[in-house]
Amino acid sequence: MSVLSLLRLYTAADFADWYRIGAEYVDGVAEEMGFDTAEFVDYEAGVAAMRDGRPPASVSPAVRRSIAADLLADAVFSEPFCEWLPLWYEVSLLGPVRYCEYRLRAVAEPYCHELSVSVPRFSRPANALVDGRPAPAHLDSFREQFILADAILHLEWFVHVARESGIVVPQGLIDRTHEESLAYYTGHRESLSPQVQRFQAALFADDRWVREIDAAYGLDSTLFELWERLLRAERERLEAATQR
Repeated sequence: MSVLSLLRLYTAADFADWYRIGAEYVDGVAEEMGFDTAEFVDYEAGVAAMRDGRPPASVSPAVRRSIAADLLADAVFSEPFCEWLPLWYEVSLLGPVRYCEYRLRAVAEPYCHELSVSVPRFSRPANALVDGRPAPAHLDSFREQFILADAILHLEWFVHVARESGIVVPQGLIDRTHEESLAYYTGHRESLSPQVQRFQAALFADDRWVREIDAAYGLDSTLFELWERLLRAERERLEAATQR
């Protein structure tokens, strides 16, 4: 099995665990940061409806919005992410990435009925400049570029899905995290401020998202294993620094 096995997912039931894992990630980050989750949706009701093949109208508009936001954010995440990485990596994944976007959009579409659900616009290197150059241009290794890309894009992904799911994320913290992370991960800042470091440590728990997707869909993917290893190492490094 490999990451290409994901191309065989078609129905909402197929993506029930996908949504569950994303919602649990959002819940975990919000809890770690102490964000206001009073209006956080009952995502478990959405997971159950998807798994049972029930129509989108069987769940509340708030839950439908959360499902759509999660799937649409994942649909448009990978192509801009790949632009932060070496050209060989971007080209090798372009076909599967675009097909996965098509499938995720198709599954998300019925949940958008009579709702205004936005599709996030993730940062690309051309609009993430540091000293007048695209941020990845300051880095040499694949690992450094991968961690930089994730530090910026998982922030944007989380903010979009969390807010569409009823969680309050302070704008000031978002802005500081984006600014500090760009500088820090390109070598233009010695350290992250304590709150931003804690936020990034929580966000880098997406290593668990990768591991759980791999397990839920039986992928046994070498590519997912690489992603998980890189993300876990950065999460553990940030967690250790936060505890000092």
